[in-house]
Amino acid sequence: MSFQSYLDNIESKTGQSPDDLQAQAMQKGLADATGLAPGVKAGAVIDWLKADYGLGHGHAMSIVAYFKGKRS
Repeated sequence: MSFQSYLDNIESKTGQSPDDLQAQAMQKGLADATGLAPGVKAGAVIDWLKADYGLGHGHAMSIVAYFKGKRS
C-alpha cells in the first residue's frame, strides 16, 4: 500500500485529513509546525490516534511520518 493510500484510508475512517489531525495534535501539544513537539515521542501520538480514532499502528505511524514532513 502506498503512503497516499494510507492517508486516504485514514481520512475515510476518521473524517479528518492529515492536516486536521496535525492541527489537533498541535492543540494537544503533541506536534508543532516542524514535526513532533520537543520531548514528544512517536508513541504518544500513536496512543492518541489509537484511543481517539481507532487507528491501527501502521496507520498511526503514517500520520507521525506526515507530521515529520513525509508527503509521498
